[in-house]
Formats: sequence, structure tokens, C-alpha cells
Amino acid sequence: MEASNRINELKRLINKYNYEYHVLDKPSVSDQEYDALLHELINLEEENPSLQTSDSPTVRIGGPILGKFEKVTHDVPMMSLSNAFNEEDLRSFDEKIRKEVSNINYNVELKIDGLAGSLKYSMSDLILGATRGNGVVGENITNNVKTIKSIPLNINYLMDLEVRGEIFMSKSSFNKANLQRLDNGEEEFKNPRNAAAGSVRQLDSKVASKRNLDMFIYSVIDPESHGISKHSEALEFARKLGFKINPYSRLCKNIDEVIDFINEYTPKRDKLKYDIDGIVIKVNEIDKYTKIGYTAKSPKWAIAYKFPAEEVVTKINSITFQVGRTGQITPVANLNPVIVQGSTVSRATLHNEDYVIEKDIRENDYVVIKKAGDIIPEVVRVIIDRRESENTAFKMIESCPVCESKLSRKDGEADHYCLNPFCDAKQIESLIHFASRKAMNIEGLGDRIIEQFYNDGLLNSIMDIYNLKNKYSDLIVKEGFGIKSIDKLVENIEKSKTNNLEKLLFGFGIRHVGEKVSKVIASNYPNIEDLFTATFEELIDINEIGDVIAKSIIDFFRDEDTRKLVNELKEIGMNLEYTSNISLKEEFTDKTFVLTGKLEIYKRSEAKNLIESLGGKVSGSVSSKTDYVVAGSDAGSKLTKAIELGVKVISEGEFKDLLDRWLMC
Repeated sequence: MEASNRINELKRLINKYNYEYHVLDKPSVSDQEYDALLHELINLEEENPSLQTSDSPTVRIGGPILGKFEKVTHDVPMMSLSNAFNEEDLRSFDEKIRKEVSNINYNVELKIDGLAGSLKYSMSDLILGATRGNGVVGENITNNVKTIKSIPLNINYLMDLEVRGEIFMSKSSFNKANLQRLDNGEEEFKNPRNAAAGSVRQLDSKVASKRNLDMFIYSVIDPESHGISKHSEALEFARKLGFKINPYSRLCKNIDEVIDFINEYTPKRDKLKYDIDGIVIKVNEIDKYTKIGYTAKSPKWAIAYKFPAEEVVTKINSITFQVGRTGQITPVANLNPVIVQGSTVSRATLHNEDYVIEKDIRENDYVVIKKAGDIIPEVVRVIIDRRESENTAFKMIESCPVCESKLSRKDGEADHYCLNPFCDAKQIESLIHFASRKAMNIEGLGDRIIEQFYNDGLLNSIMDIYNLKNKYSDLIVKEGFGIKSIDKLVENIEKSKTNNLEKLLFGFGIRHVGEKVSKVIASNYPNIEDLFTATFEELIDINEIGDVIAKSIIDFFRDEDTRKLVNELKEIGMNLEYTSNISLKEEFTDKTFVLTGKLEIYKRSEAKNLIESLGGKVSGSVSSKTDYVVAGSDAGSKLTKAIELGVKVISEGEFKDLLDRWLMC
């Protein structure tokens, strides 16, 4: 009994001190005193294992190593927010809101640069932590979130509860982690967000526990069931339960006050203890959400204002030229390495000749760079005042930097192309594209391996990929290749033969034909051989296909080399047909559809008749038994309920695609 009483007292004290330190930021005891209490608790629980509970502070140290993360389907999808980039976007957002509802306030809060996570509690205990994943399905990271000391393992609340927030790493924890990694001879983390993302997905939670992660809660799921009618009330509700809430938030009466908040905190972002990448604006009145509505991906009652991209000055050491899979020649600026938005940048695209000349970009110039869309580094402008007199004007090359073939630039186009079909660079990039994840998805055949095999004469064409299984003796002598790895590679290559037709079409790398258009083509020409006789007129009648794409498809499939390749692929058993992932008949038979919002393509009665003629049913209300909700514009409460129940929501355009595929059969 003595041990039990002491363990309970230690748990109470340690939880109290955790809350003071990690949530209130007001520690009342020294680190040494805290560590002594925790050490005592660990020893007592080791001596009395039956007395250890799931909410003990010792679970924050980490548990057994997992083999993999389990998948978790979110009860309510974790939707993303649409973005605003300037005052005009914000005022447009406000205008749309006030067309739908009146008498609203906005709650504004800092947008933490971390990763979204969900926490579920039952009978007071934390039972699940999950990543956002794709918004519908995430990963179970319960063991790792339990190591985050600002997350309560137990709350004084008996109802089931789900809260969501942002998991992040503070700047100080990030710096400390990088110092430790340097001491261990490991590569440094690029930025706090990447460090947090990598930490929270550790299969060994003991590793996660050492990274000192943190979490701010920003929403309560199904707030009405907890007697909450306003977003600000939800935040206060979560705070009183012991969750950490970002202190920098404000209730604003109008969009002008929102803009004032943004202007106030934009210059303060660098002084904060953690990274932020914007400001989140939400309508405060929860009962207005249904009226305002949702898009397929985002709520219309909230928006994220994104800070302007960080601009950094560096020097262009040289300008080189990159050859793409289509032969497109892209000038590239090789830079003095510089950190932009948390990652090191040493190269930036210069797009094409016209772009370089227009901005008068030269070698040895000092330039301002930023990440376009926060991803791709690009040169914004030249700092003319720092230009040396000997910096000569840019001159576009006339020949391919790899094969030395003369370049071509068509009238009306900005890009130069190498037209040599045997150019090594084009061949390598084409093979890399063919094997890539979005194309044929051949695991184990990455960029480096393809380049190595090409240079060694093992790969020169698509067919060579499927003949690698006959080259064991050549592969086994390669560094890093053993029998098991070769067998796995061959297995993955063989597996790719079963891919649906749109994967193969995208893998071909037809000019102007991307991933989406490949699927459109495949669904309209479900056997690849039909494309050899497709006419220009037929193609341009298809949504998503214009004159340029149609001509590119015609040119590709009229080429004798294409016909030869397709015949060879057919002989080795490549799937050359398109089928829906679900039988087309099954898309409709005994399926229940709900139509909501304003339909543009079909009259509601027409859509209803089509569904019923194909064996489906149309209902006027959404329930857990509904299979599809077809959402037109201005969809309201039915869409909201569908999202809450996890019912599949499709646009009218996606509905048309289903019908088109059926009617084609």
C-alpha cells in the first residue's frame, strides 16, 4: 500500500510540474528536483509493475519499437484550408462570407509550421494519436504523442472527445537536436518542421521522446455535443481541460481588424520561439458553418493567410543547362548555398531564354531568390548595384550540352529543345520518368540506379527494363546488389506489368500529357490500340483535351517506333487496357446516391433517371448507408453531414465521368 500511495503522489506531482512547465511556461521546481521525482517513480514502477498505469508520466519515456504504423480512418476528415496571399484575397473571403451570413466575428490565430495531428480520449484517457495523412486516412502514432509532455495523458472529462492541433518543434529544441546529431556524426535536420515530422513518425518512441516535441490544440471535433457554440469557446474549453493553446489569438469584429492583426504579427514572426507560416482566420460562430458551407477539400468559413515568401540574397556562380526527358533545355543558376525557408538552396531554375533576358540575369550577379509556392527556388531579381562591370550578358547555347545536337525553338514557344532521340540525357530522364512513382512505380529503380545502369549499357530503352531479369550475371557484380535485392527488383518490374493503362500512358512521357490527362485518355480509349486510329476531331471533343494535347497524342501514336514498342510490351504480357478500380456495374447497382447543391451539367431529374436506369437509388437525405453524395455548387447541410459521416463526396464532373465510362462500355 505504501508503494501504491507513493506512486500516486509522484504521478500527481510530476503531472502538475509537467503542466506548469510545458503548458503554462511557469515552472515551480528545478530540473534537478523534477528529474529526481521521475527517477523515483521509474524505480518504484519497475519494482511494482502491476502498479504502472497507462497514464503514468513514465510512458513519456517511450515504449517498445513498432514494426510499422497502423492506418487510421478519421471519423471526420481532416480538411485542408484554402490560402490567401494578400489583402485582396482576404477581403474577397470576407465578402463571400457576408453574402451568406451576418453578425459574425472572426477568430484569428497563428498558423504553426508543423504537422497536423488528432488526439482521441475515452473515459478521460488518451486512446489514440494520429497523423493527418491524406485527410481521410492517417497513421496511428499514439506511442509517440504520449512522449509529448504538453499533451495530457488523462483529462478530467468523461465524454468521448477528439481534439486536433499542430505538432511542432521549437527553435531551441531544433538547435539542440542538431547539435546532438553533429556530435553523433549524423546529418543535420533541415528545418524544425521536417525534424518534427521525422520525429513523430519514429517506430521507436524512445527516439521521439528525446526530440522534445510540442503541440498546440486548434479545434474540438463535434463541438456542439460538448455544449460549445463558438470557436473561441472551444479553445477555452480545451485550455481548461489541460491542453496547450496558442496564446496569440484574437477575436476580430471585421476583416479590417483581421488585417491589423496580420500586420502586427508579421514582423514578430522571427522573435517567436517556434516557426509560423501564416495566420488562420475562422468564423467564430459555429452554427453558421453549415450555411457558409464547404468545398470538396476545404471549409468555406476558414482561410489561411500565407506570409510572403522569404527573399534571400546570394550570388550566381555559374549558369548551366539541364536537359529534360522531352529534350527541353532549362537554364539553371548555380548559387552560393543559402538557407531559404529552412532548407539549403544551391540551385534555382531560370526557366528559359526569355526569362533570363527579361530579368537580365548574368553569371556572378548578386540576386534575390525565393521559393515559388514555398517549394521551387527561383530568381526574383538582380541587384544591379552590386554587379561587376565584367559580368557579361547571358547568351543562350545553340547546341545540346550533352549530345551537341543543334537546338530547336519553334515560333511562339519560349523553350529550346534537343531533337536528337538518342541524346543520353533525354534517354536517362525518360527512363527515370517511366519508373517513377506516379508512372509505372517500379520500386528500387530510382534515379541513381537508372543512371548507373544506363552508363553501364544495361538500360537504353523501356524494353531493357523488362529484360533486366535476364542479366543476373551483370547485376550481381554491381556494388550494393545481392541475390535478394536483384530478386526484389525483378519482382517489382514484373508487378508493374499489371498497372492500369493510364500509368503506362503517363510513363511514356508524351509531351503535354500529364498524370490527369493520361487518365482521361485511358478512360476514353480503354485499349491502347484504339489510340493508333484516334482522330484529331475525336480527341478535342473530350474534356481536358485541347488542340495542342490532341496533336501531341496523334504525333506520338502515328510514330512507327511507338507501334513497335507497344507490340513488344504486348508480347511480354504488359496490361494495355484501362479498367476502373471498381467494376463499372458496381458503381451504380444497389448504390444509394444523394444529389445536393446546384447542378450545372444535368437537370436534377435527369441525373436521378440516369442513376435509377443503371440500378442505383436516389435518396433525399444523407445517412451512414449513403454510398455517394454528388455535390454541386453551394452545397449545404447535406454535404456537411456527408463529411461528418465519412460518406464519399464526388463533384458533378466526377459523377459525369462515372456515367461516361459506363455508357462507353
